[in-house]
Amino acid sequence: MIDLYYWTTPNGHKITIFLEEAGLPYRIIPVNISKGDQFKPEFLAIAPNNRIPAIVDNEPSGGSKPVSLFESGAILLYLAEKTGHFVPSDLYGRAEVLQWLFWQMGGLGPMAGQNHHFRQYAPEKIPYAIDRYVNETNRLYGVMNKRLADRDFLAGDYSIADMAAYPWVVPHERQGQNLDDFPNLRRWFEAIRARPAVVRAYEKAQEISTNATVTEDSKSILFGQTAKTLER
Repeated sequence: MIDLYYWTTPNGHKITIFLEEAGLPYRIIPVNISKGDQFKPEFLAIAPNNRIPAIVDNEPSGGSKPVSLFESGAILLYLAEKTGHFVPSDLYGRAEVLQWLFWQMGGLGPMAGQNHHFRQYAPEKIPYAIDRYVNETNRLYGVMNKRLADRDFLAGDYSIADMAAYPWVVPHERQGQNLDDFPNLRRWFEAIRARPAVVRAYEKAQEISTNATVTEDSKSILFGQTAKTLER
């Protein structure tokens, strides 16, 4: 059984998508980040960066005690290796998947996240910051669109690279992006959206919460953190 510490964000969706695709038994433990649940000692014990998602694998392959992990990319890779699914075993296929997984972790996610912040949540609308992150998101969409011109998925076959990227494209309108400008990306996006496991993953999110994560009350919790926050 996998214990999944989760909230309804793109990084959280990555893991529910994998678990649904692989058919692994799991239990969701909600971590309401808008209320500060990410600072509770029991969560920090497995996720010292106070960010979701995190997992505890209570039945690790070849292990004698549970394995805990934080960081969505590390979790996806761990689960793929545990199950033998969604990451190739051959040298070249594995390299393809890993580079696109890390591309998402280092590029698409952080840039789209800053896009969301400055367009939607910043108390002061700073044109330079908005343009910077909207344009960089646009560039990254273009990278995906070009990559998908001659293949169905980012690394050839459907993989953890696609599971990592897809949730960050779901809010494309909020990011100031039009998928009609990226026909290959749109085709990829619609194919993943129609997958039964992806449908189930997003249904799980609806069961957990339909409320906005970022509210006026939650902004100081989500955006006002410093090192002293961890000293609570």
